[in-house]
Amino acid sequence: MAEELPGVLILGIGGTHGVLEDLAALLKKHFCLITMKEFLENKNEMSKKIQSIFVFECRPTIDRELLESLPNLKVIGNSGVGVDHLDLKMISDFGVKVTNTPHAVADPTADIGMALMLASARRLVEGNV
Repeated sequence: MAEELPGVLILGIGGTHGVLEDLAALLKKHFCLITMKEFLENKNEMSKKIQSIFVFECRPTIDRELLESLPNLKVIGNSGVGVDHLDLKMISDFGVKVTNTPHAVADPTADIGMALMLASARRLVEGNV
């Protein structure tokens, strides 16, 4: 009998604010995806399954009410660099860890910055009309 995958709460898949479909496919290899809609429709059953929350584009919002409703929550994974949108003290009070990707876009950001400075210095955009 196969072991059941841990549940991860996400806002949704696709659409305006949902997890990108390719990313959802990757998450499905390691987690049972539970959307916020599924969670809200069946809190009693779903709350016990959720061990992680995947925050994508600052969603879902992590507040005290949500944390209190997830007794088995262990970690909140933030897909972005910063964690300013998360109340780390409150989350820590629930014994939950927070992860993020602090250097994920450092090199590409530097590359774009250099490209823009070089393009500006050489007036490349003007010559491309």
